[in-house]
Amino acid sequence: IMKNLKLLSFLMILASSLMFIQCTTDTLKGLDGADGRAGIDGVDGTDGLDGADVAVCISCHSNNHRDDINDAYAMSNHATSPKGSWAYAGTRASCAQCHSNQGFIEFQETGQVAAGFVNPEPISCTGCHKAHRSFDFANDGNDYALRTITPVTLIVDNTYAIDIKNESDELGKSNTCVNCHQPRRSGPTADANGEFTITSSHWGPHYGAQSTLLEGIQGYEFSSDGISAPKSAAHRAKMSCVSCHMAKAVVVKDGVENEFSNHTWNHAEYASATCTSCHDVKTEVAGFATGMLELGELLESVVGWEYVYKIKRVGDVPTGDPVLNADGDLQFLNAAGAVTTKSAEYVILLDTDGVTKLKEEVIGALHDGHPNAGFYGRGATFSTGIAGAAWNYLFLTADSSKGVHNPNYAKALIQQSLGAL
Repeated sequence: IMKNLKLLSFLMILASSLMFIQCTTDTLKGLDGADGRAGIDGVDGTDGLDGADVAVCISCHSNNHRDDINDAYAMSNHATSPKGSWAYAGTRASCAQCHSNQGFIEFQETGQVAAGFVNPEPISCTGCHKAHRSFDFANDGNDYALRTITPVTLIVDNTYAIDIKNESDELGKSNTCVNCHQPRRSGPTADANGEFTITSSHWGPHYGAQSTLLEGIQGYEFSSDGISAPKSAAHRAKMSCVSCHMAKAVVVKDGVENEFSNHTWNHAEYASATCTSCHDVKTEVAGFATGMLELGELLESVVGWEYVYKIKRVGDVPTGDPVLNADGDLQFLNAAGAVTTKSAEYVILLDTDGVTKLKEEVIGALHDGHPNAGFYGRGATFSTGIAGAAWNYLFLTADSSKGVHNPNYAKALIQQSLGAL
């Protein structure tokens, strides 16, 4: 019996050990649960465009295509920038948004340019181009990956936005151009005496009047005679910057025809289909050249006035000929008789009564096509009518299209200006 009890005890201990090992090394599985409900099938995606389709992607995204564009771009003013203006204007915060590649990008991304650039670069591919909004060109149109095609609020009038969209440019690609091709200043406004003072030889709309002439705004309008409603000109309603200045051309290279947009931005030839699809061949806007010539001659002879300033003369006595400083500028005296560069201290000579400021006659609101700020450079004052006519001359000159952008508006401004003079 004792042997049996010992054997029984041993078996119980052995069984307990096996149970312990089972519990600690191999978890016992429960029964499988019921299957969950099947999820909803996803929607099939739309097939992408065939990247090998020459008519879609490779037509633009290939070296064969880009090489011709780069060659054309190298001949454009955007690449060469007349007088290398990016080299100095690109260093200024107020100019860099149009006179440097970095500034244009920063302005489009932030709405401002915080500072000029130490090493500004001329506008390049990356300035105007960034990323496609859609690759579905067949349905959405090719946006050419332009950095911006949104309407542009004018610098001189934040209540007016130019949005060049029409049958020629349904996406508004021309809006990219408007960002910089717009005036930086507005026309003259009369003071209490009905006069306006030209204070700088750089006065005028600056060099970007193209978009506003096309739009039919920003000229100095003496009346409504001959003035059509904004946006109504044929070139504005049916054409665009892109259709005239980037007319596509076909270039045969290595036996392959390659169509590309003109990146010299030279206007379409007047005899080309771009122009003759709407009208006969025209070599110029009738009457524009002769009208501008007459207007310019009259503006050279109009009469205004300027204050007489006390300037440094021989021996520091205010008599004799003017003395120029090392920069070629007239040297002015302050009230104490010392030479000063602060315009607020420039002394205007007084008449014998000691009160009336002396004035002298100024001939010409323009000299050689440039605004006349007077002999002393401190400002020449003319009637607002004369100043308005001068503004129109500078506006139409800065546009550089010789009236083509908006012939009727250009000729109306010339005729009204001639009438005012």
